[in-house]
Amino acid sequence: MSIWDAIILGIVEGLTEFLPVSSTGHLTIASKLLGMKIDDPAVTAFTAVIQFGAIAAVVLFMWKDISRYAVAWFRGLRHPEHRGEFDHRMGWFVIVGSLPICIIGFLAKDIISGPLRSMWWVAGSLIVWSFFMVAAEKLGSKARPLTRITLIDAIVMGLIQCLALIPGVSRSGATITAGLFRGLDRVASTRMAFLLGIPALVGAAVFELKDALGGDIGAVPLLVGTIVSFIVGYASVAWLIRFVAKHSTSIFAFYRVLLGVVILILLATSTITAT
Repeated sequence: MSIWDAIILGIVEGLTEFLPVSSTGHLTIASKLLGMKIDDPAVTAFTAVIQFGAIAAVVLFMWKDISRYAVAWFRGLRHPEHRGEFDHRMGWFVIVGSLPICIIGFLAKDIISGPLRSMWWVAGSLIVWSFFMVAAEKLGSKARPLTRITLIDAIVMGLIQCLALIPGVSRSGATITAGLFRGLDRVASTRMAFLLGIPALVGAAVFELKDALGGDIGAVPLLVGTIVSFIVGYASVAWLIRFVAKHSTSIFAFYRVLLGVVILILLATSTITAT
């Protein structure tokens, strides 16, 4: 992999990781356009590891909240009288909500990095999940801020997040949609999606690090891709929070459908291959 390839993939990762458009799907498409084998374990590992940049970006952006929740969670463990505080409960919500994707992601690793690494899956998932996103915008009450989130909300969002293991669904798209269906407002759903994404992304990146370094990609492209994804990811996170405060997420659904249809046409005409 060249440095330019790493820069391009880093930009795609940073730009799409937290937007509800599927970073895995876009990385798969970008890798394909760059002439890579998208079912190559080294390529799959590379796209997972450069998520470290996106993780660092969202942690930096939400550092005040994350540090406050962490301090409150540890304080509640030591002092029972603090366990009813919202910040302490949020610590538990993130932990419990993150467990499903960590477990299922580990158990289904071979399927995720094998049969699901197909452009057919990417195109189909981009289109199908778009309808759920539009439905969530139409049916969700969007009445509750983050301070009124419950454990059930966190569990439901965590379970739905597992669908993002299918390329094309989108981790943030899945969790934001679940939050909207549960009645959370867009900003609350998006912030919770960010928080639930941190453990999931860290787990995936650490798990794939050995394969990425052990392949023929090299440490330098890996480092470059990670740095680029951090820079672009921070801008993307900041923009999305401002955007969802005033706009519907349905615009992302329309983009997803258009992209999915284009991919299906290219596949059907043999312009591109599935893997």
